[in-house]
Amino acid sequence: MKENKLRRGLKSRHMAMISLGGSIGTGLFLASGGAIHSAGPGGALLAYLVIGIMVYFLVTSLGEMATYMPVSGTFSTYATKFVDPSFGFALGWNYWYNWAITIAAELSAATLIIKFWLPDSPSFIWSALFLALMVGLNLLSVKGYGESEYWFAMIKIVTVIVFIAIGLLMIVGIWRGDAVGFSNFTAGDAPISGGWLAVLGVCMAAGFSFQGTELVGIAAGESENPRESVPRAIRSVFWRILLFYILAIFVVGLLIPFTTDTLASDSVAASPFTIVFEKAGLSVAASVMNAVILSSVLSAGNSGMYASTRMLWVLAKEGKAPKLFAKLNKHGIPVYALLATAAIGMLAFLASFFGDGQVYIWLLNASGMSGFIAWLGIAISHYRFRKAYVAQGRSIADLPYRSLWFPFGPILAGVMCTVVIVGQSISAYSDGQVDWMFVLASYIGIPVFLVIWLGYKWKHKSKLLKLEECDLEPVTE
Repeated sequence: MKENKLRRGLKSRHMAMISLGGSIGTGLFLASGGAIHSAGPGGALLAYLVIGIMVYFLVTSLGEMATYMPVSGTFSTYATKFVDPSFGFALGWNYWYNWAITIAAELSAATLIIKFWLPDSPSFIWSALFLALMVGLNLLSVKGYGESEYWFAMIKIVTVIVFIAIGLLMIVGIWRGDAVGFSNFTAGDAPISGGWLAVLGVCMAAGFSFQGTELVGIAAGESENPRESVPRAIRSVFWRILLFYILAIFVVGLLIPFTTDTLASDSVAASPFTIVFEKAGLSVAASVMNAVILSSVLSAGNSGMYASTRMLWVLAKEGKAPKLFAKLNKHGIPVYALLATAAIGMLAFLASFFGDGQVYIWLLNASGMSGFIAWLGIAISHYRFRKAYVAQGRSIADLPYRSLWFPFGPILAGVMCTVVIVGQSISAYSDGQVDWMFVLASYIGIPVFLVIWLGYKWKHKSKLLKLEECDLEPVTE
């Protein structure tokens, strides 16, 4: 373990697919049906478009910083340099914890998907097999991770493109039957059903669906040419979100009445993609979509393993985690950080077997909030970065990549993130009754973050950095 440096093995095509693969998954293939059912096709479209705009500003904010300073710590390192070391410390541990627990969720999901084909097979064997696959792909090399993510993302892209093409042909009556047109989109309470409260509720689900788009910032530290590949990946994010989410939801809303009860189910057989493919006469639709969703779950777990491992490595490198985790093997992989992350993921998965899974559910709820906290941290860090850049007499024209509409972009994204965080438990308030346990579980991630942040601040007496003190030296790894 001679070299304490990550390898820059990710090519432009890897970076593009990492940014895309992070935003396409079960949120589109499964949760989009529930969104249409609860808010109507128009309400679901509006919610995903609003959150898509928020994500666009967040990713361009991250892109500006990641292109200028491509490090694997990204928002943890940026928050440390541009805001407050305690804030960076909390963001780093918050993000590591978020993905480590998410790995456990993906293991559970992958096992359930396999049981679609093999209902009597033991869950533990499949979870162990999938965990070994994720660890193995991350142990090979950073190029191994990039290549596997490239093909995982390719499967999802081809599926969505075929779905949209067949769906549009069905809408105009070219494929099987009469033209559906806009009849389902305008029937009854459509296009917006359930009122604006329902739309806000879908915004929460949409936010979870888009988590992972920030992975391109983490991967910037190992990109062969971050000044070219990061901006290229960032620029295409918004249009990909528009194409894959908005157009896919539009097709589902036109082909399936939003009152269809099966849309609210999280079963693969009830996936809106499966329903549309079956309407198109493809009898193997359920099995095909099951395989695609399995690849999405494994992709999310693979990316989670990569992101959390790199974050733990950075924390160790900066003296905020045990030094052991800063060591790299001969392939430039932080192997101890990887094994520790895998162990936490497996322990969280095992927790699902105790107490009817209550421990696991609480862990998942705490990690669910973490993604939004990370996004809020990106918006704050970018605002401070740009202000410090100008305050120290530097020219904005010298930045290798500039996000649009500063300061409007990060401010809008920060406000929208805050609304999403505050509105997490909106579904707990119904019929005059309040599910306080649900409310507590929804917000458990906030006190966890505050304890880490304020604990570090109290111990190290750190303060908000003055703009003139921010470290803007464009270091790379």
